Amino acid sequence: MTDRIIPVVDARAALRVPAGADLAADGRVADRLDRPLRDLRISVTDRCNFRCTYCMPKEVFDKSYRFLPHADLLSFEEIARLARLFIEHGVEKIRLTGGEPLLRKDIERLIEMLARLRTRDGGSLDLTLTTNGSILARKARSLAAAGLRRVTVSLDGLDDAVFRRMNDVDFPVGAVLEGIAAAADAGLAPVKINTVVKRGVNEHEIVPMARHFRGSGHIVRFIEFMDVGSSNGWRLDDVVPSREVVRRIDLEMPLEAIEPNYTGEVAERWRYRDGGGEVGVISSVTQAFCRACTRARLSTEGRLYLCLFATGGYDLRRMLREGASDGQISAAVGRIWQSRADRYSELRSAATADLRKIEMSYIGG
Repeated sequence: MTDRIIPVVDARAALRVPAGADLAADGRVADRLDRPLRDLRISVTDRCNFRCTYCMPKEVFDKSYRFLPHADLLSFEEIARLARLFIEHGVEKIRLTGGEPLLRKDIERLIEMLARLRTRDGGSLDLTLTTNGSILARKARSLAAAGLRRVTVSLDGLDDAVFRRMNDVDFPVGAVLEGIAAAADAGLAPVKINTVVKRGVNEHEIVPMARHFRGSGHIVRFIEFMDVGSSNGWRLDDVVPSREVVRRIDLEMPLEAIEPNYTGEVAERWRYRDGGGEVGVISSVTQAFCRACTRARLSTEGRLYLCLFATGGYDLRRMLREGASDGQISAAVGRIWQSRADRYSELRSAATADLRKIEMSYIGG
């Protein structure tokens, strides 16, 4: 991913723009739609060992694809510094993403650094990580020991042939299931399992996935196939609406709706009427949740993006490496968030779907 494709603005430009509103006395900030900054997703690598067709299709991310050189990546110290400044503005939850974050060497050291941070209220940071689960079985205990609290595992089906086709590197589903079990044993629970549903590919896996994890304490969340980035060949006809997902499960295992865990939670929650746990659906296409979105995204090389469907970002790494003070960087972040008005999913149309957007592998899901 290069600047030739996605426009990037020097974050210092935000300091030259008058603030739309004053920061709260404690540093917290709201955007133009009065949405607070609560969640920060940090991509620690743009590399992945899978080639999932909806994220990093092999036709684009092939052997000739130029991933970022190591020098361009934020160091762990730079990530921790930025995380601390985001917390000053109200961030309470940090999720490490990728690419595949467990491919980043010594990721446990970064987790230790982040786990030592405290929220503005003095509480523990909600520190989580999203992984494809391929090497989770051998990393779960060290991740938990470093201070990670939970993991989310991407798993698009239980049928081995379907799963191998979707990851497109012939990786077996059994190894991911072992990773989920290892995470639970290490205390990284409840494990959330994210399943992207694509029409004609894996919608027949909806009920088997729900049935398999029912009663396990884990939570499966079915995600509508989204037009993230510009290389996954998205078509509206390929979307399986969340209401269809719920209907399919409810026919076999009756469900009832339950309240969200917190304001801004993206997943709509449903529980089994017999007490067997819960499932969730994420409906970015058919039921936009933009008005409650409290998430910012920090790319592998230190660019701040205000939406999963962003068409441009803000360069914070330049400020870090050219000697900007904490106060200057914090002020820039605050002004950038105050200017935010993103609501792509509410405005989605044939025209917006064709925009050149940041790839999901670059900023995480």
